[in-house]
Amino acid sequence: MDKSEYRLVSLSGGKDSTAMLLRMLEEGMKIDCILFCDTGLEFPAMYEHLDKLERDIGRPITRVKSEYSYEYLMFDVPVNRKENTAFAAKFGKVHTGYGWAGPRMRWCTTRLKDIPREKFLRELRQKYTVKEYVGIAADEQYRLERKRNKNPNHIHPLADWGMTEADCLKYCYERGYDWSGLYEHFKRVSCWCCPLQSLEELRQLYRYYPELWQKLKEWDKRTWRNFRADYSVEQLEARFLFEEECIHAGKPTAGKAFFTELKKRLEVTNHACSE
Repeated sequence: MDKSEYRLVSLSGGKDSTAMLLRMLEEGMKIDCILFCDTGLEFPAMYEHLDKLERDIGRPITRVKSEYSYEYLMFDVPVNRKENTAFAAKFGKVHTGYGWAGPRMRWCTTRLKDIPREKFLRELRQKYTVKEYVGIAADEQYRLERKRNKNPNHIHPLADWGMTEADCLKYCYERGYDWSGLYEHFKRVSCWCCPLQSLEELRQLYRYYPELWQKLKEWDKRTWRNFRADYSVEQLEARFLFEEECIHAGKPTAGKAFFTELKKRLEVTNHACSE
């Protein structure tokens, strides 16, 4: 017996998935579920955006979440590692917390998004053929080429409509969605504490979101793993402060002289943090 189709919109809350949802509704396309996976790490303005969106469209947004919080997984979850690894030699075979995510260890995506999302979808797939609408813009061809996005049950309306990332942002702005200015500071809006952000994105976080930056510093002091391979959060703050000094003095924020002085400042920061 063939299963009936179930049309699910995968909503991250960002400009692309929001534009996709709004246009689907405007065109009268059938939607059975709007799914948002909540990591607990979205910008406050993102949660406000989702609440406004839900009110405006008059439809519920289904929110799924991991049974564990980010902080528990980062600091407290027991983690077993093989005895012969360098980590085990340094920290012991059993250590608590995954620490900061890294390029080759993106545990946060797996534990906070993929697992709760797949659990929700697994139950639906028992009854339906789930058609998942994913907001990948027309100018993100590299994402469309990924294996998971070639799934025949994944549908990409934005690409079909020829809507680029810029088109999506404009489309949302014209309909009254501005995320309280998040896209004025960030090209992409994801977890505010992600160590994989660019230096420029972290610079924006430092300048415009001091409460979140303070929490980032507190978390960095509690974990065993460096925030980035090149900087701790304290070192990033020292760099950003030095950049501001240089800008006010009319000096460059790059080049040999800048990095020579920055190195000295970071040494002072390292000494102060170790005391």
